[in-house]
Amino acid sequence: MRALKHPLSPFRRRTLFSFIILAGVMVVGTVGMVLLEGWSYVDAFYFMSLIATTQGPTRNPSTDAGKVFASAMAFVSVGAVISSIAFVFGPLFGTLVKEGIDYLEKEERRVKGKLERKSLAPEVLEDEE
Repeated sequence: MRALKHPLSPFRRRTLFSFIILAGVMVVGTVGMVLLEGWSYVDAFYFMSLIATTQGPTRNPSTDAGKVFASAMAFVSVGAVISSIAFVFGPLFGTLVKEGIDYLEKEERRVKGKLERKSLAPEVLEDEE
């Protein structure tokens, strides 16, 4: 039996998954504001995009249900954006941090070696005298 190979690379899969999550959150938020506040789809989408990017809305919901829904969507949408960024770029940041730590450890070993050679040098001179 032959195993199926997925056509998308891990980066593309993570990116696709992140876009699907963000699109789902935006659709739920937009439709919710249209139903609860009676706004147009453009106004509701604009409101959700401002909330998701933490810029703050230019228009406030007028009903209590709309305010509660907008508050909940603010947490969900901001969390989805931050999670998507971390999900897509997390491995890259992890690689950069690992390379940085490896470089620092290499430099530390080099400096320690130099210091050990300098500290041994006076003793070698004393033994020769």
